[in-house]
Amino acid sequence: MRLTGKNAIVTGGASGIGAGIVRRFVAEGARVVIADLDAAAAGALAVELGAAAVALPVDVANATSVAALAAAADAALGPIDILVNNAGIGHVPMLLEDLDEAEFEHLLAVNVRSIYLTARAFVPAMKARRRGAILNIASTAGVSPRPRLTWYNASKGWVITATRSMAVELAPAGVRVNALNPVASETPLLATFMGQDTPETRARFLASIPLGRFATPEDMGHAATYLCSDEASMVTGVALEVDGGRCI
Repeated sequence: MRLTGKNAIVTGGASGIGAGIVRRFVAEGARVVIADLDAAAAGALAVELGAAAVALPVDVANATSVAALAAAADAALGPIDILVNNAGIGHVPMLLEDLDEAEFEHLLAVNVRSIYLTARAFVPAMKARRRGAILNIASTAGVSPRPRLTWYNASKGWVITATRSMAVELAPAGVRVNALNPVASETPLLATFMGQDTPETRARFLASIPLGRFATPEDMGHAATYLCSDEASMVTGVALEVDGGRCI
């Protein structure tokens, strides 16, 4: 029960890595807002988890929607102790010059702009209370890029740099900021990154991971719990690789 008494928000919390983090947080005693564009999926997970979970709709790329989330979360749970910026998208492998401009703009809006928007919405209250933990979900792609995913790689590199800069700026206010760098994970986005989900493609991806398996939402939930708990009170500005050794 390492998160007892904590109120948390997980964006993109209805599925994949986000759902893994939500489930672990609830198991560790937190009350959690499942914030997702897919309101039905968020609601279903909240029903499954019971009174400790609340589902709220959000478009993380929209300033008005994020502001409404902050107000609704405060009304539902009270002050937020933990913010997990998990919502993110990818694109299928392609030559860097072939990604459509509209898709590029959408990628940046969800992966990059969303963190700026949630910071504006939640950081002031954390600073006022002089405590809080922010966790940004980046990727090994921001450390060891795969070819033909250039713009996704770049967006996650931005997340890592933003995490470190936020950590330095917010440390005097008692707010910690860290990131997770997952390797390819068993989530709905896996097929997108591989281009096609075939035994051959999976074998090629797995060959780059020394531990020989994809990450799971449960792996991310455990790592997120540590970084957002008081056990990590001296840890800030870290981009923790949960990658089976891929970035070695």
